[in-house]
Amino acid sequence: MQKILFIVFITFLTACSSDYAPKPKGFFRINFPEKKYQTFISDCPFQFDYPTYAVVNDYKGSQKNTCWKNVDFNSFNARLHLSYSSINKDIDKHIEDSRMLAYKHIVKAEAINEELVSFPNKKVYGLIYSIDGATASGLQFYLTDSTKHFLRGALYFNVQTNVDSIQPVSSFIKEDVFKLVNTLNWK
Repeated sequence: MQKILFIVFITFLTACSSDYAPKPKGFFRINFPEKKYQTFISDCPFQFDYPTYAVVNDYKGSQKNTCWKNVDFNSFNARLHLSYSSINKDIDKHIEDSRMLAYKHIVKAEAINEELVSFPNKKVYGLIYSIDGATASGLQFYLTDSTKHFLRGALYFNVQTNVDSIQPVSSFIKEDVFKLVNTLNWK
């Protein structure tokens, strides 16, 4: 009996003597789907490629803007809002509105990077705003042919923004948004 107590006592001392260090917080594992794309075709004057794990829905907020769409990334709790407008000699107003909406995030943004979009062969021009920091939207853009069509997009997550935890998903979806921008065609 004494031998058993001695072994238990030594085991207890050995277990207690090791240094304990708290473990860092862990994040859940995210299994990203394979990147496959399909073409969005409708009565709207544009078409683009979007991922097969996303769904394009009509924007429910306005009956008169039938070409306002939402690209829903349901498994990631994210949505890309797309709003289309016809240009009627007011392209400057549309561009300024897009710039103002992107720069509203400057209060919480660490940086706003602008990337020029120019595909002269398709008559697609625009600007992509990559917004770094704990902002509501991390990516916005506008695309136009500068005479008839104007398409604005903004990516939002339906969760409180925690830059560290949302960053892998945001980067994954940003690739899809860049694919949409690169494959946009006017009809």
